[in-house]
Amino acid sequence: MNNLKIEPIAYIESDFKEKFGIPRQSGLTKNLTAKIIFTKKYQNPDALRGIEGFSHLWLIFNFNKAKLSKWQPTVRPPRLGGNQKVGVFATRSPFRPNSLGLSCVKLIKVEQTKNNGNILIVSGADLLDGTPIIDIKPYLPYCDNVPDATSGFTENIEKPDLKVEFLNNCISEIPHNLQKGLTEALAQDPRPQYQNDENRIYNMFFNDYNVSFKISNDTLFVTEIKKC
Repeated sequence: MNNLKIEPIAYIESDFKEKFGIPRQSGLTKNLTAKIIFTKKYQNPDALRGIEGFSHLWLIFNFNKAKLSKWQPTVRPPRLGGNQKVGVFATRSPFRPNSLGLSCVKLIKVEQTKNNGNILIVSGADLLDGTPIIDIKPYLPYCDNVPDATSGFTENIEKPDLKVEFLNNCISEIPHNLQKGLTEALAQDPRPQYQNDENRIYNMFFNDYNVSFKISNDTLFVTEIKKC
């Protein structure tokens, strides 16, 4: 086991350029697409034979930007306000012994490219741009969907989506095909749970844009969008 070696099979290209603002779970930004680009070693088209028959995929990935010098048995989930500890294996925290994550995404299509072979276009990814993909598996509804599953400490803390308003029609500063996805990401409330200063202006880097916003009660107001 000490000789276990894992290498990326692919990398993702997404609109999330930094950790702040990434949806806390996959599937929450259905209108945002991302690309899965395979490394040279795994660009054999036979490896994707039959994949288009599946609507959704599991992505096993590496939290390459969340490394610890040593592992910790407990973490402080943002959804609990950042001040309550729970066991790391009872969370989806990126700070894990092997830094592995799991996301369910919708497969839009397999696309042939000149330089990267066949790539996957997916939606609903909650991954930072450049995240290494360790493996891909099909989602199987007959066994992956558990109707009577429970969700532990998260059951009573999920909040409804925020209303999102763009002041001075600043939404027009970004391409139309990104507008719905950005709105979905903002509606999830990108702030840590413990931050609720209504006068504070937050900045979120999305695609090639710097999005400035503030939040009052149940509404997020986008004050400015600038191209980086």
